[in-house]
Amino acid sequence: MWAGQIFLGILGMSAGVVVAGGLFSFIVELGVISDFADRTHTANHILLYEDAVSAGAILGNVFQIFRIGIPGQSVLLAFFGLFAGIFVGCWSMALAEILNVFPIFMRRARIVRYAAVFILMLALGKGIGAGLFFWKGW
Repeated sequence: MWAGQIFLGILGMSAGVVVAGGLFSFIVELGVISDFADRTHTANHILLYEDAVSAGAILGNVFQIFRIGIPGQSVLLAFFGLFAGIFVGCWSMALAEILNVFPIFMRRARIVRYAAVFILMLALGKGIGAGLFFWKGW
């Protein structure tokens, strides 16, 4: 009984490490972190940025798995939501930029004249969807 539980625990942790490693390599390959450093002119701190992303992922998993309570968590939740939203938005835009999704779609849909409106509607849709998700709990 215990041996099976230990085996499943090790298997789950190993699978988590593999998936997290793939995700981090994907983030680095997309150039999100180096893009942040380039735009803020802080390229000499790139290793600090990468360490912060890794530490955030590790600590987030530890807090979620072991249900560690954080003092003042309701105040920190707003900041976490803001920064997580910014990071995910930048990550998805970097992916779209790499894949040239928007230029190809806009050319085929013939909406080149309304590019600014199209991008604004994408941002508003994402913001409203995230707001409904957190407000309604969907």
